[in-house]
Amino acid sequence: MKKIVLLFGLCGLLTACGGGEEIKPERPLEDIYQEAYQEFNKKHYEEAAELFQTAEAQYPASPWAADALVMMAYSRYVDKDFSGAILAIDRYMRFHPGHKDVPYMMYLRGMCYYRQVSDVRRDPGMSAYALQQFQQLVDRFPHSEYAKNAENKILILKNYIAGKVMYAARTDMQNENWPSAITRLQSVVATAQETVMTPEAMFRLTECYTAIGLSEQANGFADMLRKNFPDNKWTKRLK
Repeated sequence: MKKIVLLFGLCGLLTACGGGEEIKPERPLEDIYQEAYQEFNKKHYEEAAELFQTAEAQYPASPWAADALVMMAYSRYVDKDFSGAILAIDRYMRFHPGHKDVPYMMYLRGMCYYRQVSDVRRDPGMSAYALQQFQQLVDRFPHSEYAKNAENKILILKNYIAGKVMYAARTDMQNENWPSAITRLQSVVATAQETVMTPEAMFRLTECYTAIGLSEQANGFADMLRKNFPDNKWTKRLK
């Protein structure tokens, strides 16, 4: 027996010396989890994420594998590693589509995009991604504890996107590019009626149509503005 032990020990030594990859024994899942939470509580989020990733990779069939991915994604999110968080969420969705935390992970993915939304004058595309994720959450899990918060984010994002369109439309108007301005403004009226930008869009449409001599269309949007927003500041600016 001693010779066999020595032989295995020698083989391991030769493998290490020969440049082969050393095979490390798996740590108990409880130990990895404990260390991961310790790192998380210390706000060492990158280290915590790596440990949760190790737990999921070494014990993929464990009942805790899904939770490890949840904590990995959240650790990366808190660390502002949004791309890393999204990768963890995508893996979670692929392997645990029926898990209880699916609504939360959908919400977290939306927040990863939401946190990257930039200034209204820029168009990074993150607002559209975030809106899509939150809308999917509300559609699939309308009674989830995250649905109400997602609905609030949807309204904020719709206002943000409408604000980008309005910014571009104002620029078109300054350059007297009336067809482009009209197209943008009509899209706000048609698709973002619940946003705060709609009254201004109607007012600007009256200006655009007046500028190109189409009084009937201008009066139509003026009447629409008076009817739908009688006390709005943009209604009061109508002549």
